[in-house]
Amino acid sequence: MSSIAERHKYILDTLQKEGFLKITDVANTLNVTTATIRNDLKFLEEKKLLFRTHGSASAINPHTIDLNLTEKEKLKINEKLKIAEAAYKLIEKNDSIIIGAGSSVFALAEQIKPMDQLTVVTASLKVSILLNELANANVIQLGGTIRKKSLSVIGDYTSRFFDDVTCSKVFLGVDGIDTEFGITNSNIEESQLNKRMIDASLKTIILADSSKFGKRGFGRICSLDQVDIIVTDSGITGSMAQIIESIGIKLIIA
Repeated sequence: MSSIAERHKYILDTLQKEGFLKITDVANTLNVTTATIRNDLKFLEEKKLLFRTHGSASAINPHTIDLNLTEKEKLKINEKLKIAEAAYKLIEKNDSIIIGAGSSVFALAEQIKPMDQLTVVTASLKVSILLNELANANVIQLGGTIRKKSLSVIGDYTSRFFDDVTCSKVFLGVDGIDTEFGITNSNIEESQLNKRMIDASLKTIILADSSKFGKRGFGRICSLDQVDIIVTDSGITGSMAQIIESIGIKLIIA
């Protein structure tokens, strides 16, 4: 059996390398009980060396805050550009797609230059204004209450639009991807709208830079098994990539 100091070193080294860990994995590797590892994590959290979550731990605070779109657009600019370029390749001839709200999906919208007819349904005011300038883009702007932080619409009226339509793909930006809690957003109303978008789509595509993995927003959108594709950047750790792919999600690293 490993000593307390050895266990603590292994835990902190793993977090430094991977950004997160699961209690069961550490217990199996070190041949100790899960209760022992939980006590270790409690001690290390009290020392402010990590953050505990249910069944796991992370190197940084996993809970996200609701930032303004203008603030989000200043973060991970190069990563979002690469993600957007890779995601645009998923749009097909004469496609009908849904685009959510956020800086990552707006970066995707900036890449769109359709040679053939493209139908876009979106909650984002910025996406609508941008794509409305394209001759081959048929833009459907959802109605509803404007959420100032994201410059998008939300509410029951917005969601009801999806009662009678279906699209080939939905592209969503998210605030968190947690292997246990799933895909999340920091705003509950926006996450509820995202659920309706997923229900109305044949394929769900998540655009998220690598900093979103291991994070949790306030509102749960869906479980990971409802996601078809995640497009991210090369900052994703090998262990996280392995977990994502083991679920059956296609992972595209831009």
